[in-house]
Amino acid sequence: MRSTTRRGLATATALVLLAGSVACGGDDSSGTVPGVTDTEIVVGTHMPLTGPASAGYSKIAPATKAYFDHVNANGGVHGRKITYRFVDDGYNPANTQQVVRQLVLQDRVFAILNGLGTPTHTGVLDFLHTNRVPDLFVASGSRNWDQPDRYPGTFGFNPDYTVEGKILAHHVRTTLPGRKVCFLGQDDDFGRDALVGVEKVLGAEAIVARQTYVTSNTNVAPQIGAFKAAGCEVVILATVPGFTALSVGTAARLGFRPQWLVSNVGADQPTLARQLGDAAGLLEGMIGLNYLPMPTDTGDPWIQLFSRVNAEYNGGAELDGNVVYGMAVGYLFVQVLLAAGPELTRDGLLAAVARGGFQGPGVAPLRFSATDHSGYGGGRLSRVDGGVQRYFGPTYQTDEEDGPVEEYTAPPVTPPADGVPTT
Repeated sequence: MRSTTRRGLATATALVLLAGSVACGGDDSSGTVPGVTDTEIVVGTHMPLTGPASAGYSKIAPATKAYFDHVNANGGVHGRKITYRFVDDGYNPANTQQVVRQLVLQDRVFAILNGLGTPTHTGVLDFLHTNRVPDLFVASGSRNWDQPDRYPGTFGFNPDYTVEGKILAHHVRTTLPGRKVCFLGQDDDFGRDALVGVEKVLGAEAIVARQTYVTSNTNVAPQIGAFKAAGCEVVILATVPGFTALSVGTAARLGFRPQWLVSNVGADQPTLARQLGDAAGLLEGMIGLNYLPMPTDTGDPWIQLFSRVNAEYNGGAELDGNVVYGMAVGYLFVQVLLAAGPELTRDGLLAAVARGGFQGPGVAPLRFSATDHSGYGGGRLSRVDGGVQRYFGPTYQTDEEDGPVEEYTAPPVTPPADGVPTT
């Protein structure tokens, strides 16, 4: 499932580079570790608490904090409590650079955890690398995070957008053959990488119309009108939730009712239903992609755990995909802290992630290694039926190159009884 043309260096070489780069300034020469004391670990992030991407996404960091509060109440990690500082960047890259500099240089956080957004986080990669700050589990599927040679301290979390595009396109090819397919994507690496995946499976000639949007312009009528004029029967969306809702609502006003297939980024039905209000029924039949348990699956042990944590530490917020996502990130980060050991350093944290082997609520495999920083390697399709989003079919895995889309059959794991990992 790996592409030797994209990985570049062999595993042994990458391990040497990783060790060398983190040792060269990853921790203070005085012996102190930024953000770490005998009793506390301080981490930070940037999130769109306001602005065009805040719908749904503003719930992620509070959910992660809620999970950390649960861990703290159960003794913390190696005796330390986790403090999580999340700052609003409004999904504006200029703001992101400002708030991340503040977190690193003034607040002296130990690591940046789950910074959200392709255009926003791309602008701070070099700053975090130069300052040797661990940059873990970026909340985006951009392939930028999977550059272990250039950014050895950065690791993704989401399946990359090309993987997503391939899996969505595989569904079109196998179940909707011969339909006219169109594509709408965000005008950045999010949209471009997703389109690459779609075209790898369907072929560029199969896409009868391609359109992009920018988050500063909420009028998507020209794009949706172009799809209607082209006779599109299937529309694949690489959109944040607000623009998924805008696309679906605009299409309805234009009398255009295609089959929607949506990236996991913008496919959470509860979030979209809040955006659409009385028009939420327009989501019926929407096919999405996910890799974490469905919040409506009350029999799933992870959903049971996250529901308990949500009720106790998150003010009983509606348990949607964003809350599940935030808690899943928190669980993984605690696993990594445990693996890094009680003598916590930035070097040790990154080495722990690169060793891989982590399992949690995800239905697809985590791919972390010294040469692969891309996070989850696949996902499962869902469909909205009767106002409820449910999984159907198998879980799929693939790569971002030309590897096949194939079934992933490993059984899921269950959480520990107290919801806190031990290793």
